[in-house]
Amino acid sequence: MSYGNQGGGGYGSQPPGGGYGQQPPSGGGHGGGYSQQPPSGGYGSQPPGGGYGQQPPSGGSYGGGYGQQPPSGGDFGGGYGQQPPAGGNPPDNYLVAAILTTVFCCFPLGIVSIVKSTQVNSKWQIGDFQGAALASEEAKTWWKRSLIAGIIWWVLVILFCVVMFGLLAASFPSMSQ
Repeated sequence: MSYGNQGGGGYGSQPPGGGYGQQPPSGGGHGGGYSQQPPSGGYGSQPPGGGYGQQPPSGGSYGGGYGQQPPSGGDFGGGYGQQPPAGGNPPDNYLVAAILTTVFCCFPLGIVSIVKSTQVNSKWQIGDFQGAALASEEAKTWWKRSLIAGIIWWVLVILFCVVMFGLLAASFPSMSQ
């Protein structure tokens, strides 16, 4: 294929021996087909023996191909790409509780809760159902810890304010005289 008058060495010329994966006409009466590889070994031909690397044997216990998956053992925990459990919905991620306890209670523990709660859906989507359930439980644990720490903090703040107000009131003489 050529675009305009480009002569012998322009941009439209093909290198000798085939070209960039170009297929010769198939000769089946259909015009030019793509059913044969060029015999001369152009840029699109494959090396002898198959491909550019050996593929693992396909008769093993896992199936063949790249990215093999470990056996699952029948339960829903283990490898990726498995079918979801009977419920079909991901476990609760507790994201709202994590955000609220982060804002109103204890910031450091709430951040851990937010991180764990965001892992639930992503693990569920890739098929790690056991990991999603574990992340859900950890998110619940961390937002509860944040809530408890926040309650303790606010009780201490209120007690401190009451004590300081009492000390300040006792140090000033009464104005009723």
